[in-house]
Amino acid sequence: MAAQKTTDILALFEELLAKGSAVNPEDIPGIDLYMDQVTTFMDAQLAGFKRHEKDKVLTKTMINNYTKNKVLPPPEKKKYSREHLLVLLFIYYLKDFLSFDDIQRILQPITDRFFRSKDEYDMTWLYREMLRLQSEHLSTVKQDLEAISSLAGSAYADAGENDEAALKDFALIGLLSYDVYIKKKLIEQLIDRREK
Repeated sequence: MAAQKTTDILALFEELLAKGSAVNPEDIPGIDLYMDQVTTFMDAQLAGFKRHEKDKVLTKTMINNYTKNKVLPPPEKKKYSREHLLVLLFIYYLKDFLSFDDIQRILQPITDRFFRSKDEYDMTWLYREMLRLQSEHLSTVKQDLEAISSLAGSAYADAGENDEAALKDFALIGLLSYDVYIKKKLIEQLIDRREK
């Protein structure tokens, strides 16, 4: 098995971007949806981000828990608005690496201010701005991946030929994991600092 090269990692990155892109606000229905419609919509829109075909993007239980724990504002007459879907998208992007409590601490001030806002600064504006920032950030992510891949490629140079590929892959996975770990810790510090 050959070790991953920088070009391989960048190809995987491009493939990931092609499989799953962020949901555009224009793609969100302008009508309120019942729970089944919400889960169907989210599953269809975020299918490219699923690791395995059978994985669920969001389930009814998850959505009910988000509402019960005040991460998601409650539906009106069992219907979820466009704003609910935008909040669910933020939750979806955060839920893999942050706790319920941290997500609630991040989103509650946002929903308190922008959910059901009557001015131009509403949830759609907030979400659209985040998409713009993420799009601009992609080039930095790509540069970081190149640097990490290059560093991993220089690891274990003195390993035997039989072990070199596995060790270089281990180094790459370890560096990517450390990158996620340290950024998660930084996010937690930022959340905690906001409350002091």
